Amino acid sequence: MTRFFLPLLALGAISSPAFAEATLSLSLKTGAEGGIVSASYSCDGGAAFPVQYINSETNNLALLPIDGEERVFVNVISGSGARYVSGQYEWWSKGETATLRDEMADTSQDCTETAATESQ
Repeated sequence: MTRFFLPLLALGAISSPAFAEATLSLSLKTGAEGGIVSASYSCDGGAAFPVQYINSETNNLALLPIDGEERVFVNVISGSGARYVSGQYEWWSKGETATLRDEMADTSQDCTETAATESQ
């Protein structure tokens, strides 16, 4: 019995960190030019969903729900508008329109902003 129990106990001790949920907290200075914009979009006539734009002195991020999970999108170079990427997804906004593209599935959705508020 002891021979079976000790390896099982060791395996449990080693693998328990693998099951722990990780969280991350970022501190960004928004500065005079930065802030947070909370917007709402509707894609291809579907239900509206929230998007938060976080603009700091050195970083611009967008938070979007994808398949029930909040994803962090990072601003990258674009020729026109604001382009953000997160893994296989691309969020490209310009004015009141945006496109959500899944590069792996080769699909895209055309979206329209329905509301927006800005805070410092």
